[in-house]
Amino acid sequence: MSWISIIAVFFVVWWLVLFAVLPFGLKTQDEDGEVTLGTVPSAPRGPHMLRAMLRATVVALILCGGFFYLTRGLGYTFADIPKIVPEFTQDNQSSTIH
Repeated sequence: MSWISIIAVFFVVWWLVLFAVLPFGLKTQDEDGEVTLGTVPSAPRGPHMLRAMLRATVVALILCGGFFYLTRGLGYTFADIPKIVPEFTQDNQSSTIH
């Protein structure tokens, strides 16, 4: 896997993890008891995007590191994943249908 592919995989994983961790640690204005005039009570209490990005980076680094270890360190590939669905070929179907 080239460095460009590694960066692309990290970016995709980071983006998915960002949306997964975005609501963690979020406090609404209603929970805090101070609703700013002109906003909805469910609006965030304050900015938390930097913390969410930091969490996403840490989790994405762990996931991509595990993926890199499995593929480069242990040598696993997609061919090593066992097939769950049996193969249906013309020869198999003709022998079972009479």
